[in-house]
Amino acid sequence: SSAIARKVVEYFQQKPPRLEAETLTKREQEILARLAQGYRDKEIADLLAISLPTVRTHVRNIYERLHVRSRAEAVARFLTSGERL
Repeated sequence: SSAIARKVVEYFQQKPPRLEAETLTKREQEILARLAQGYRDKEIADLLAISLPTVRTHVRNIYERLHVRSRAEAVARFLTSGERL
């Protein structure tokens, strides 16, 4: 029917949903990329010239935004999203 056809057209005209990594701030993306490379919090703090507590705050924010509970989950989301920051 025309009503169904209209709904199908509207569905495909919608903006694609944002990738989860796009909801992260630039700094959070930098930190997540470093986590994916295997860096520890202290190493990330030294590389980015920020304090260790700041890194840990960013990591907690990453967990919340990506809806994960661990570094492994966050890194897995990062790697499977196809994003390369």
